[in-house]
Amino acid sequence: MSLNREEAETTAKVISRALPYIQRFAGKTVVIKYGGNAMVDDRLKQSFARDIVLMKAVGINPVVVHGGGPQIGEMLERLSIESKFVNGMRVTDSKTMDAVEMVLGATINKEIVNLISRAGGRAFGVTGKDGRLIKAKKLVVTQQTPEMSAPEIIDIGQVGEVESVDKTVIDMLIKSDYIPVIAPIGVGSDGASYNINADLVAGKVASVLEAEKLMLLTNVAGLQDKQGEVLTGLDVKRVDELVADGTIYGGMLPKIQCALDAVNAGVAASHIIDGRVDHAVMLELFTDEGVGTLITNKQ
Repeated sequence: MSLNREEAETTAKVISRALPYIQRFAGKTVVIKYGGNAMVDDRLKQSFARDIVLMKAVGINPVVVHGGGPQIGEMLERLSIESKFVNGMRVTDSKTMDAVEMVLGATINKEIVNLISRAGGRAFGVTGKDGRLIKAKKLVVTQQTPEMSAPEIIDIGQVGEVESVDKTVIDMLIKSDYIPVIAPIGVGSDGASYNINADLVAGKVASVLEAEKLMLLTNVAGLQDKQGEVLTGLDVKRVDELVADGTIYGGMLPKIQCALDAVNAGVAASHIIDGRVDHAVMLELFTDEGVGTLITNKQ
């Protein structure tokens, strides 16, 4: 059954509006941090995979970095391993690290690769340990209370921060026409595994690749002002002002810092987008309005 005239005109407008963006971003690299609702809702999983395949089909190079916090929690519960958190970070002993590697590297990573493959793309899954892609070091966490004369160093186990990213591994995959899918597990100089925040990994990968964009999928509509309206078109100075006046606080602060670090390192733009929306990546990339918050270094 063919489209009626109204449907045909609407479809043509949507497709034609995407053309300038396709031309602008062809040959460019876009790093997407995949997490939140988009990872657990079947409909959103399918739309995400199709967006990634579409990007590759029109000449854009997507690189996916994924999280998996809730799934790790579920696995630890099944294994009767208690989850402990310090300053929002999961305390990771050797047993917990084994579960993290199993969930991120063996389960979630392969599921994303399979989703992209079923949507018609060619994806290749790796962890940061493969080819020493992500070199990491132990994250030092300190805590100080008023009665302490000096900060207390807290050992949270095998939680790390990115020391360096070997872009040759990712470049090789892109040049071979694959879509890299990266699990945020790093390797230390002694061969130890480290659990790393996926937002931080995505930001560092985007910086090293000199990506055009960094996209962070979240479970909120983007960065909001005190009235609940979504803010966009922000520069670094304006974001700093919003942090200072308390508009940006709590769990959004690390994501904002990650977005700012990427932009300050040379990434053209960072986006914090609503992963609960069907085809959120495509809408943010190929429309004027988008579905989240855009942050650039332009004054």
